[in-house]
Amino acid sequence: MRTETPVAVRLADYAPYPFSIDEVRLEFRLDPAATQVRATLKVTPAGSGPMRLDGEALMLKSIRLAAEGDALSILPPSSYALDDHGLTLLTPPSGPFTLETVVEISPEKNTALSGLYISGGRFCTQCEAIGFRRITYYPDRPDVMSSFRVRIEADKAKYPHLLSNGTPGEAGDLDGGWHFAEWDDPHKKPAYLFALCAGDYDVLRDSFTTASGAHVDLGIYVDKGEAARAAWAMDSLKRSMRWDEEAYGREYDLGVFNIVAVRDFNFGAMENKGLNIFNSAYVLADEATATDLDFEAIESIVAHEYFHNWTGNRITCRDWFQLCLKEGLTVFRDQNFSADMRSRPVQRIKDVIKLRARQFAEDAGPLAHSVRPDNYAAIDNLYTATVYEKGSELIGMLRRQIGTQDFRKGMDLYFDRHDGQAVTIEDFYACFEEATGQDFSQFRRWYAQAGTPEITVEENWDEANSTLTVTLSQYTRPTQGQPVKKPVPVPLLSALLDGKGGHVAAADRAAEPFLYVLDTERAEMVFRLPAGSKRPLLSLNRDFSAPVRLKRALSRDERLALVRAETDPFNTWDGLQTLIKEEILTLADGSQTAPDTALVTAIGQAVRGAMGDPAFAALLTRLPDVGELFLEREPADPVALSAA
Repeated sequence: MRTETPVAVRLADYAPYPFSIDEVRLEFRLDPAATQVRATLKVTPAGSGPMRLDGEALMLKSIRLAAEGDALSILPPSSYALDDHGLTLLTPPSGPFTLETVVEISPEKNTALSGLYISGGRFCTQCEAIGFRRITYYPDRPDVMSSFRVRIEADKAKYPHLLSNGTPGEAGDLDGGWHFAEWDDPHKKPAYLFALCAGDYDVLRDSFTTASGAHVDLGIYVDKGEAARAAWAMDSLKRSMRWDEEAYGREYDLGVFNIVAVRDFNFGAMENKGLNIFNSAYVLADEATATDLDFEAIESIVAHEYFHNWTGNRITCRDWFQLCLKEGLTVFRDQNFSADMRSRPVQRIKDVIKLRARQFAEDAGPLAHSVRPDNYAAIDNLYTATVYEKGSELIGMLRRQIGTQDFRKGMDLYFDRHDGQAVTIEDFYACFEEATGQDFSQFRRWYAQAGTPEITVEENWDEANSTLTVTLSQYTRPTQGQPVKKPVPVPLLSALLDGKGGHVAAADRAAEPFLYVLDTERAEMVFRLPAGSKRPLLSLNRDFSAPVRLKRALSRDERLALVRAETDPFNTWDGLQTLIKEEILTLADGSQTAPDTALVTAIGQAVRGAMGDPAFAALLTRLPDVGELFLEREPADPVALSAA
């Protein structure tokens, strides 16, 4: 039983690793009970002092070192120190040197499923975030990037497929019924992106030709008899590769891309360079056994892991506090891919449903934390809806605020400047500051502050002067360690509506949607309309342009009029959902015996207007889940709610 209190890791304590690992050579002799791993590291010191290597559950068999130009020689025990969490070279050479360690590990006893383990009789790895230290001694941190060459040896009858990152090299038979395969990944990567799979699979093969004409061999490795059920995943992969070329100018950079489906893979899916590993549930599907939602999930997850090739692999995180950079940015990319593949309004609505259910709940609870926390006790605590989903929303706000063209300029600069590097949020936004000439220091408060901003909206209509004054104020509730919040820039996509399906022009605004950025605690929007104008309807936070809660004192009739006038798909759906919830709760309370005909008419009007997008039209008729309604009543009456 472990009784020690975890030591908090702090962002402020970050320091670069004082050694460069220029090249890694790994040699595996696979055995479920006792796998031997030989690691040869080419090292260049960047400073002086001891060299610390992480390592857990390893049995050190030998350790040798050679200064540049010398032969490897066994290190005496007095020159290094071992403990339960790693190995320390006490006096490493001051110049370049080679370090070789040989360790023994037991994959079949690795029930943590971190590092190298056995799943369904096959070898598999999971190294994010700190699993590589369970394979060999190494600086297991994302800012240490190196090229990897791998040799795998195993029993050929049991493990005919030997896979790792990069492109395949030599392969052949060995004595005793064994065989070997070598893999070379020339792109520098951190250890968390290392992968190895060995087993007997069926393989679905295909190919892809990049925009520049390069040929890429594609393979999806699955359980015996399941290859046909991987066809949709393969199709999703190819569409993801093409989309990344068209949307971001990013081509795939190796001649091989493989996916392995593992039934016991506990991470969902993992973006290891050139060798993605998935839980089988996110790869296998057919029309006889899977729903539309299953197919959509596979498409989205395959795309997400592929998009990591550039936003996560080629450019990775300096430290784990920057996890929101690779994950939030990649979630944003996969959400937009899914929107381009099918209905954009439906995709946006689904994304917001998930955000409100998961991330808003985090922000409102005792575990509220910022998108980039400043400390953690365990790395696993960083893999949250706040880091992923809210991190994606911040990228979306950035693009909305600067426009699609400048967003692409900033992304191109980011890819060009930081390829092959481990970077920070500040590095990312510096590219957009240079591309646009804008200062994003206030925008970065979104990354530092926990909580969901509440935007209070007050409207005043001066009929004599045909002027609408809208007062906006923002407030974020205190959270642990953050009693006082500073204002953040809130981009509110807005429009003035005429109640007849059109937009209204004001003195300084055309009759079209506009973006208003609330960047102070309180501000006013003033709309001066032509004399004699009727009061316009204000549509706010269209397309859910900012992850905030709106507080508006509107009557039911005013909200019904607004939703009937809406020209924004998200606000149409959101307004109807609010009204439908109220209607069901009223029916459940017994204070009303039949649905309101005005609401039924509004739903019908919205559906007719959405017939060009059948998926959106269908979503408009969706009733809230009973679970959503429970949150509106305390105590809830499930029988009455279900009947209503």
